Amino acid sequence: MRPMSTNPPDLRPDRAQAQLVTSSDRREGQPSIGMVSLGCPKALVDSERILTRLRAEGYDISASYDGADAVIVNTCGFLDSAKAESLEAIGEALQENGKVIVTGCLGAEPDYITGAHPKVLAVTGPHQYEQVLDAVHAAVPPDPDPFVDLLPARGISLTPRHYSYLKISEGCNHKCKFCIIPDMRGRLASRPHAAVMREAERLVGAGVRELLVISQDTSAFGTDWKDREAKAPILDLARDLGTLGAWVRLHYVYPYPHVRELIPMMADPSSGLLPYLDIPFQHAHPDVLKRMARPAASARTLDEIAAWRADCPDLTLRSTFIVGYPGETEAEFQYLLDWMDEAQLDRVGCFQYENVDGARSNALPDHVAPELKQERWERFMEKAQAISEAKLEAKVGQRMTVLVDEVDDEAATCRTTADAPEIDGHLYIDEDYDGLSPGDFVEVEVDEAGEYDLWGHRV
Repeated sequence: MRPMSTNPPDLRPDRAQAQLVTSSDRREGQPSIGMVSLGCPKALVDSERILTRLRAEGYDISASYDGADAVIVNTCGFLDSAKAESLEAIGEALQENGKVIVTGCLGAEPDYITGAHPKVLAVTGPHQYEQVLDAVHAAVPPDPDPFVDLLPARGISLTPRHYSYLKISEGCNHKCKFCIIPDMRGRLASRPHAAVMREAERLVGAGVRELLVISQDTSAFGTDWKDREAKAPILDLARDLGTLGAWVRLHYVYPYPHVRELIPMMADPSSGLLPYLDIPFQHAHPDVLKRMARPAASARTLDEIAAWRADCPDLTLRSTFIVGYPGETEAEFQYLLDWMDEAQLDRVGCFQYENVDGARSNALPDHVAPELKQERWERFMEKAQAISEAKLEAKVGQRMTVLVDEVDDEAATCRTTADAPEIDGHLYIDEDYDGLSPGDFVEVEVDEAGEYDLWGHRV
């Protein structure tokens, strides 16, 4: 079963390549399930949890269509292009295997799926683990072996063993007009603090060196608890995660006022919390943000960014933006470019606005022509690339700790504290990298910089 292709992650920030896992010790007659996982890291975590449950019940995990008794397709439904890709993945699985169970965000529209592929066995919505398991049981009954330890300490992982996504909540309370995630995944539902810590401790104990904290709205973690004592529970969670001895990286952080209280932790190397914030700004012009129904104001955001960097000079800021939003004028777009010059964000992704079935933005007037959206996207990315290149050039000569992701015959591919997997750049060590392995921390000095990547040598 080959991985499905996707757009480059820095262009589609909420998309990740399809991931597949396999097990090497299949018993004779043991039922086998395949998984095609599309979408963002939050969906990837859902896939991991489903596969872990299936493995514990005695199922083998197949990496090929013909080796599987049934295939689960975990879909993405965030954009129309993502929906089309999900339908293509379902069609391929039906053609190659025949027994297909569909889950994920697109599963919130079962008629849309069955209208295109009426032969699917079942359709479930996002994070409906029990319904997925029920569908698998109906299609391929389990055959557990009570004498075999089927569940490793970390569970089934779709990422390399040295890093892992840690999902701390589901759903979102925002009402952005271009987004239907609250309709698909519901309102904010935070996991208990203790449950998140138990999972994090287990992951670190199994060899994970970096925890990537994800949710739809990480800053809002715990604000849905009726009996909470802390005003901002994410602060306590970040502090506790930082004690585990692994890198802790925060994604999908809305710039609420309490975020500034995270910055001193990020400035302290002993805290474990990386000086990295992934904040989905989406745009800068106040009128566009108002049409988006976004809870942000660009002028105050620039002040916040300046304050954060004053407290933590090494802070890396990553964000994503939408160009060509309905009604966006040339003046509003130029405002965004000027804002970028002031904000000097380190890592930036951008995508062109698309209508999504059910999104309120579809009804807005003055939609931007496709060729103009493309032209603005190119101008935006040229600006972002120039900023990135200048910032990386300033790192030449610096010493830093990097995490090794991969080692081959040509180089060791590593990441700095400024680089999240899949979406950011790399640091390459192309000499004297013998003996390095994925998951190793190594000290380097930066020798050369490119548009998005660095090269260095061990020190």
